[in-house]
Amino acid sequence: MKPSIRIFLFCALSLSLISWDRASKDLAKEYLKGHSTRTLLHNTIRLEYVENTGAAASMGDRLDPRLSFWLLGIAPLALLTGLFAYTIVHSKAIKTPKLLAFSLIFAGGMGNILDRLLFDRHVSDFINLDLPLLRGYIFNFADIWITAGVAWLALIQYIQTAHK
Repeated sequence: MKPSIRIFLFCALSLSLISWDRASKDLAKEYLKGHSTRTLLHNTIRLEYVENTGAAASMGDRLDPRLSFWLLGIAPLALLTGLFAYTIVHSKAIKTPKLLAFSLIFAGGMGNILDRLLFDRHVSDFINLDLPLLRGYIFNFADIWITAGVAWLALIQYIQTAHK
């Protein structure tokens, strides 16, 4: 696949996922904020709106706002900019599965960074799953993209290591 097509694939997928995340957060604000929890599949999926100023599982939500801006806003933005630049520059050498994983991570990170920068450090979360490992965590689609991208990279690494 030509590098230009790979770059287009990375950018198009990233923009689509960022848009999906943004639209879902806007819908959550409109239909869930200020309302009681909505449940699906016998209470397995709970939709409830919360705003989080911390990272995953609200870690760092009590940081001074200025420090939070730099640690949870600007530093991740710099890392994501680096990931974007790396992906574009090395697009010819990056295999498609890894390119897709990078797109998931980039899109998820940007989805949450946009919230932090546009809404005074507040990220909209609204998905709560009643599953043993996830019980009590409320998250959004950007978090899913990041987790899936990291898991995908780990799987790629495992497969590459196993075949050596």
